[in-house]
Amino acid sequence: MDVTGLIIFLAIGAVAGWLAGNLMAGGGFGLIGNIIVGIIGAVIGGFLFGLLGVSAGGLIGSIITATVGAGVLLFIVGLVKR
Repeated sequence: MDVTGLIIFLAIGAVAGWLAGNLMAGGGFGLIGNIIVGIIGAVIGGFLFGLLGVSAGGLIGSIITATVGAGVLLFIVGLVKR
């Protein structure tokens, strides 16, 4: 992975974490927190989409996959915190 790929990867993680934080009424977690939530969400989203047989390609597909996974992550964290 070159520098450009790494920057795109981190940007997708930040956008997905921010979107999931807003959708799940969390309001975001700051830049680093959003990136971490987005990256973990991308892994979860990729796993879930793979189980369902759904493939989302391209930049928008990557953001959607990561956002769905981050939303699931935040939902589970919210359940555990109770």
